[in-house]
Amino acid sequence: MQPDDPLVSAEWLLKNFAAPDVRVLDATYFAPFTNPPETGRHAWTRGHIPGATYFDIDDVADTGTDLPHMLPDAVKFSSRIRKLGVGDGNRIVVYDQNRFFAAARVWWMLRVMGHDDVKVLDGGLNAWVTEGGELEDLPPVVSERHFTPRVRSDLVMTTANLEKMVGSPHMTIVDSRPDGRFFGREPEPRPGLRSGHIPGSVNLPGSALVTEDGHMKPHDKLAELFTNPMAPTVTTCGSGVTAAITALALARLGNWDVAVYDGSWTEWAADPSRPVATAAE
Repeated sequence: MQPDDPLVSAEWLLKNFAAPDVRVLDATYFAPFTNPPETGRHAWTRGHIPGATYFDIDDVADTGTDLPHMLPDAVKFSSRIRKLGVGDGNRIVVYDQNRFFAAARVWWMLRVMGHDDVKVLDGGLNAWVTEGGELEDLPPVVSERHFTPRVRSDLVMTTANLEKMVGSPHMTIVDSRPDGRFFGREPEPRPGLRSGHIPGSVNLPGSALVTEDGHMKPHDKLAELFTNPMAPTVTTCGSGVTAAITALALARLGNWDVAVYDGSWTEWAADPSRPVATAAE
């Protein structure tokens, strides 16, 4: 693993996945509003990297809110992650089957909980298969481990704090949704939400960060997409999933302290009193 890159190659994982301290998590997730033919767990059951356990972002979540897959508290996170066989001292590799869609969020969640030795598999499951990796369809035998959470609240943006930062020249807000939703030309997929964006935010769709074959774009291509990648930054999207891909890309460029707005547009637009912009600024 390269210490300055949040991603790891399928070639590296193929050589190291059986190491006793390596743990692999499958974070495949399909948003319900896309009417997927199967769930992420079903996809994992059908075939996964040997030894990989399934991390469900809707299960490892704060279920006391109606907002989707919100970050749980440290106690619940620790309980869930230990049951997946992940604990202190593990090198963790997270992947998914759909272009970083939830692997990046699980990477962010683990870092929020203080576990820095975590990487995302560049290219996901497809890269693993292309490299010659085998798949299995049986659940692995898991031994529960001890996980010590050390919460980094600086990586989590709340609505209350974001409201204070809107309009500040000292904070960049990057919205990872498609531009049609950002500019209010297309409806939100979640019923009842206005489209548009947080005033002062800039649009960079998460899809722009990924190549056609599902790899993260290289350093030089990513750098072209950001005006100042090292600036203090908050990322947002529809529900805090794609925003984590942007945080992952910025970490690849050297900015490891990006905060993800956990509730994202689902939380912001739910309150009619909050300002919503639709025009380019």
